Amino acid sequence: MANTYTQIYVHTVFAVQNWNALILPSWEEDLYKYITGIVQNKGQKMLAINGTTNHIHFFIGMKPTCCLSDLVREIKKSSGTFIKEKKFTSSTFQWQEGFGAFSYSHSQLTDVIQYINNQKEHHRKQTFRDEYLAFLKAFDVEFKDEYLFEWI
Repeated sequence: MANTYTQIYVHTVFAVQNWNALILPSWEEDLYKYITGIVQNKGQKMLAINGTTNHIHFFIGMKPTCCLSDLVREIKKSSGTFIKEKKFTSSTFQWQEGFGAFSYSHSQLTDVIQYINNQKEHHRKQTFRDEYLAFLKAFDVEFKDEYLFEWI
């Protein structure tokens, strides 16, 4: 797009269906590399990706031609298939419906990247549910409890 200049940074979060702790340390790096490949193949820039056994955070530099919902749908679909094909888990693997997405300014890049890179340490002190609700409140996102992730 000629004469189009943007700086769009989006932090996206989604979870494993039923909060099952299925993302194991033995293969999570393969999953993150796979998801990074999807992001890059769609012309976006992966800035950070990490998570725990039951959810993932990723942070991208996004072009204005990208539809975030389509990107997340593709990531969930393709990575779910990847996990099944690689037989990383004997349990049925599925991502929960929906996701959270939060935008940041260029001056916040380092802090957000560090936050995502420190997910495992962070979640020793705070549950994902509490973290997610804090994001929604901090970004002043209106929500209804019945439409949040299925908390078990």
